[in-house]
Parts: sequence; C-alpha cells; structure tokens
Amino acid sequence: MNRQLVLSLALFATGAAAQTAPTPWPTFLSPEARAGLAANDARGADPTTLSERRARAEAIQREIGMPRLNRYKVVMKEDVIAGVPVRVFTPASERAGGPVLLNLHGGGFLVDSGSITENAAVAGLTGYRVVAVRYRLSPENPFPAAVDDAERVYRALLRDRPSRRIGVYGTSAGAILSAQLVARLRETRVALPAALGFFSGTADLSANGDTIARFANPAVADAVAAMYAGKRNRADVALSPARGNLAGWPPTLCIASGRDFLLSATTEFCRRLDVAEVPAKLIVYDGLPHAFWSYIDAPETDAAFAAMARFFRARLRGIR
Repeated sequence: MNRQLVLSLALFATGAAAQTAPTPWPTFLSPEARAGLAANDARGADPTTLSERRARAEAIQREIGMPRLNRYKVVMKEDVIAGVPVRVFTPASERAGGPVLLNLHGGGFLVDSGSITENAAVAGLTGYRVVAVRYRLSPENPFPAAVDDAERVYRALLRDRPSRRIGVYGTSAGAILSAQLVARLRETRVALPAALGFFSGTADLSANGDTIARFANPAVADAVAAMYAGKRNRADVALSPARGNLAGWPPTLCIASGRDFLLSATTEFCRRLDVAEVPAKLIVYDGLPHAFWSYIDAPETDAAFAAMARFFRARLRGIR
C-alpha cells in the first residue's frame, strides 16, 4: 500500500478527511459545539507521513485530554499489563475494590485518537478505574493483533475480579474492536463482561451502511477495513460479529450521531442485538459528526459522557 493512501486512511480514521457537512451545521447546536467543529477544521496543514499523523493525534489527545483529566479529577498513568502498553485512569472518587472498565480507543486502527479524550470523563463520572489498551496499530499490525492485545489485558483484569465487575467500551475503531473482543471471548469460552459500550462503530466490516455514502467516502472506508483485515475474509464473524449468533451478548449501549458516517452501522448492530433479545439501547445525538465527544468540548459532549456513565453505573453498581 503506497504512503499517500496510508496517510489518506489515517486522515479518514481521525475525521480530518472523513466527515463532511453536506449542509451547514445546524443552528440548534450549542455555540461550543459549533466553535469546536470550526476549530477542528482549522487545525492547519495535513501531515505528510503516517508517523507525523500519529504524532499530531497524540498532541491533540493531550491538548484536549489533559484539561479533561483536571476537570474530572482523574489521574492518568502509563503502564504495561500482560505485556501490552496501557493508560490507566484513576478517579479521585474510586471505591476500593470497585468495578473496572476496559477501553479500546478510536483512530481507524491507524492512530490513537482517543485513549485520553474518551476516558477522563467516563472515569470521573462513574468513579471506576478505566484501563485504555494501547493496542498495536495497522498497517504494520493487521488483524488479529489489536484483538490479541485487548484479550490479553482483559484476561489479566479477570485474574483480579469476576467478569460481572468488568465493562468494555470503545469509540469508532475501538467500538469495532470491542465487539470483536466479545466475539473472541465467546469463541474461547471466556466469561463475558457485564456491559458493552458500542460507540459509533460497526460490527460488520463486510458491508457499508447508507450513511457512509452520505457523510464519507465509501472507497476509503473499504480500504480502511481491508487494510485492517489483512488476509482474513471480512465476512468472518471474528471480524464481523453481527453476522453471527448474538444471543447471550452483554447488555449494550449504542451511541452515534445524526451526521455520523457510522450511524447506519451502529443502529443496525443495535437492531440485531434487539432481535437476539439482548438488552440494547440506542442514543443518537442530532446534527453532530462522527465521535464528536472525542475531540469537541461542548454541552453535547457532556451529555454523551453522562449517558455512558449512567449505563455503566446501572450495570455495574454495587456488584461485588
């Protein structure tokens, strides 16, 4: 795969080239949301290499994420669990022996666009420790490397607590990986987490939903999926869990937004979970782009994180 295509995919993965507004952003969005969208569009010239794209993604993570750590009174620590790099988020309100959440960050499998910004608020609002897996990235490490890393960390958490005290969640590529992790755990007969947060993702890499064509470039989306899948058939349920049996899946919260290029995929997975009689809830934030909570500070972002926290508290509260 040539360097320019890989860079285009990295830009797609982080929303820099993926999300388009076919009409002006709605006037009902908060002033903070509109300002955040404008700031995202004005971040400057695109990087010329994938390593530069990754460096910029990390800089944005710290630019947006560090104030969130302070706001929510959360301490972040770089660590290694089961040989896998992680970031551990410990809230000031953490209860000894309480539940733990495992996060898989977004970034199209190519960059880390969420390991700080996705987690500070969730840790602070739940009072639960969050472990963000800094899994191996594509194109150097295609499937199943990232899922292998996630499974190793999950199994390590299981050694310290029962699965009923573990929640798993992710945004975008992280949502995809979260579903793939659950599929892996089912296949290997490992106890499933008590709750799954599936935020703006897809559980079927073999097909594109309607909103891909409306708000992004289907060819680039296919290239992202193909690069990540490597030699595996994208219809394999290990890559596309929605194509398999979903009975017994963990209770799942699905979140997307009205101008999200993965809105169709998120809602379709939630529908399939419902058909399988899995407790599943869908929340859609009107008029906003893909994974907006990861890079915009606004009342809408506060509402999204509050919904995530309510879900995990309801599913994990008081569990010993």
